[in-house]
Amino acid sequence: MLAGSLGAGAAHAAPSKTLDTVGISVGSLGNPYFVSLVRGATEAAHKINPQAKILAVSSEYDLGKQSGQIDNFISAGADIILLAAADPNAIGTAVSRARAAGIVVIAVDVAAKNVDATVQTDNTQAGRLACKYLGETLKQGNIVIQTGPQVSSIIERMKGCRESLAKYPELKVLSDNQNGNVARDGGMNVMMGHLTRFPDFKGVFTVDDPQAIGAELAARQLHRTNIIISSIDGSPDAVNAIKSGGMIKATASQNPTLEGSMAVDIGFGLMDGRKPEKTMNLIEPELVTMDTVAQYKGW
Repeated sequence: MLAGSLGAGAAHAAPSKTLDTVGISVGSLGNPYFVSLVRGATEAAHKINPQAKILAVSSEYDLGKQSGQIDNFISAGADIILLAAADPNAIGTAVSRARAAGIVVIAVDVAAKNVDATVQTDNTQAGRLACKYLGETLKQGNIVIQTGPQVSSIIERMKGCRESLAKYPELKVLSDNQNGNVARDGGMNVMMGHLTRFPDFKGVFTVDDPQAIGAELAARQLHRTNIIISSIDGSPDAVNAIKSGGMIKATASQNPTLEGSMAVDIGFGLMDGRKPEKTMNLIEPELVTMDTVAQYKGW
């Protein structure tokens, strides 16, 4: 389900523009989430024009690098740019340059300044779902939270998590300020620190699945296997972990393939003068657990 879509009847309008090139800048093409997003965008672009060129690059969460990538897209004559912003505010200047060159810019995964529209998960709801699971399952005791880079999606997930945990006053958060950098190694390093510092906690919330995978690896290395981990993404690795009965018990899903395809469709509509009903388009998450994993379609 999603809030906001192309206006009624827009899909039936005869297109007058040609989609030749789509530029995509995401955090890391080593992250399966962004690989799926690029796949969705590519499929949507090729439905519009089978010969459309897709230029997909990793910013590595570096503002200067991403700004240069946008300039490269401008030079390449891109029609649409999909942007997972390294810095949602500071990237605004580069976005304005692209729009001044006649390029439609759609933010994906996180909001960004000066874009034409945004497509992302309802990240606040995802945080609520993941941490409600911890609350309902544990009810009391100590937990830790792994945060990530302070982009809008992470801030919203943390906000949603705190909203849910506020309903469980007997759960004590021992730490919530350690950044796992949305990566397996980062999640593992943060978890090692938590396990060393805190001898007794029973739950972990991580802001994405790679950190959850890393957290579980750390816990197994230190033989602390009586821990429940809840996360966000709905990634194949987390789904397999849930099915195997490991410590990862829940993940609030994203749909990166749909995110990428929606972004291209909205962008092409804007190229052709068709405005979306809303500039912020949210994709509703679902909670994946052992009870629901068989019905989950996945990425």
